[in-house]
Amino acid sequence: MFKPLVLFIGLRYTRAKRRTQFISFITLTSVLGIALGVTALITVLSVMNGFESELRQRILGMTAHATVTGDNGKLSDWPVLQAKLKDYPHVEGTAPFISGQVMINAGRRVSGTMLRGVLPLEESAVSEVGQKMLSGELTDLQAGGYRITLGSELASYLNVRVGDKVTVISPQVNSTPGGIVPRLRRFTVSGVFEVGMYEYDRNMAIIHINDAAKLLRLKSQVSGLRLKLDDLFNAPQISHELARKLYGQYYVSDWTKAHSNFFQAIRTEKRVMFIILLLIVAVAAFNIVSTLVMVVTDKQGDIAILKTQGLSAMNVMGIFIVLGGIIGLIGTLLGTVLGVLLALNIETIVPAIEQFFGVQFMAADVYYISSLPSKLVWEDVGVIALVAFSLTLLATLYPAWQASRVNPAEVLRYE
Repeated sequence: MFKPLVLFIGLRYTRAKRRTQFISFITLTSVLGIALGVTALITVLSVMNGFESELRQRILGMTAHATVTGDNGKLSDWPVLQAKLKDYPHVEGTAPFISGQVMINAGRRVSGTMLRGVLPLEESAVSEVGQKMLSGELTDLQAGGYRITLGSELASYLNVRVGDKVTVISPQVNSTPGGIVPRLRRFTVSGVFEVGMYEYDRNMAIIHINDAAKLLRLKSQVSGLRLKLDDLFNAPQISHELARKLYGQYYVSDWTKAHSNFFQAIRTEKRVMFIILLLIVAVAAFNIVSTLVMVVTDKQGDIAILKTQGLSAMNVMGIFIVLGGIIGLIGTLLGTVLGVLLALNIETIVPAIEQFFGVQFMAADVYYISSLPSKLVWEDVGVIALVAFSLTLLATLYPAWQASRVNPAEVLRYE
């Protein structure tokens, strides 16, 4: 089907002058449509990859790669276990923690909060909260000092700042002559952090692990150990191997389980966006159908002469498949180049557009991520280019088949 003569004629038809400029215009719109669709696909998927990467980084700034806890949610022998885990090949950092639900009161405002007790000097080995401080330092938390670090949204809601007092109300209760009352403790705000995730900035408070143990009556126990792994994307497999090496004595979970619904939603959204934007490419690709149908009508005399000289129906199909394939290839290559350039420079282009028009697409006071992050994945680029080119080849089949059915006798009857 694609012998040299067929390829030569197909290439020649791409350069030949048309009897009407309308066919050339339709061909141009097909090429531009394919290029636009491919560019949009690469750019949008790169931006979505960038958002996913940025959100993952912010989530993992507060969430450990893996967590080891006891069957009852507590660990008594955690110093011994921590020493063992430090020798495990894939573990880069460990830190004990205590977590529990409390209520924090300041003035007339009360908020339910996740309280986390940490060892400040060891916490930096598994999280980035120490690097996200807006005021104060994580190391300001000292055992017995009863100091607390709040998320920025939580501090804003309670209307407190560094140096102010808040009351932490524990679900544990005290029995007194006057009845059962909840455990209360006054803490001094020593810092405010902001990681860029509402879940943490609004609902997280951090205190020293010794203060948390006293407040929640855990004595020398902790809730578990948080781990930093050398490969966060391999966390499920590493966690499974770690649980096996610990002989099932402890429960090991990883970050993919804690946030599986969130990242599954992002992946689903990416698939849906891919399908929706692929329709743009499909519409442009099937414009090739109308282009080739008009070319077939215009070239019926040529087809008839070629058939009388011995060119087979399959060879005629090959000519128009080559013609449509070249149109699709040009559009796909053009769109791929533009899409890659746009994806690689979108973090520069968008601010320039915002400055030129005096607008801000993602206001910093509304969105945590106020810029458009982009992460170009070459595998996505390859899949998009391959699918787009395949659609253009598919669009050539019907016109090529119609061309192969041209009857030389009927066409040449009046020549």
